[in-house]
Amino acid sequence: MSGYSDVRLVLKSQELQTQRHGVRVNSGARPEGFTRWQWFWLCHRTRQQLNGLTAEQLHDIGLTAEQARAEALKAFWQR
Repeated sequence: MSGYSDVRLVLKSQELQTQRHGVRVNSGARPEGFTRWQWFWLCHRTRQQLNGLTAEQLHDIGLTAEQARAEALKAFWQR
């Protein structure tokens, strides 16, 4: 596959957006500037997106279908 995959483009755009708003991530903790509920919603939404990736997209980000499914099935408050 040449260039960035859709997943990488989405992740890069999110990274740029958080940099623009001055949000920093602290080693596993929720990003500064996010409320608890914003963080929960982000976890839920990204896990659902992960669940919808194709096998090729999962391969691009280095995950197996089983790993993606396990992550997508986690509750929004779990890390």
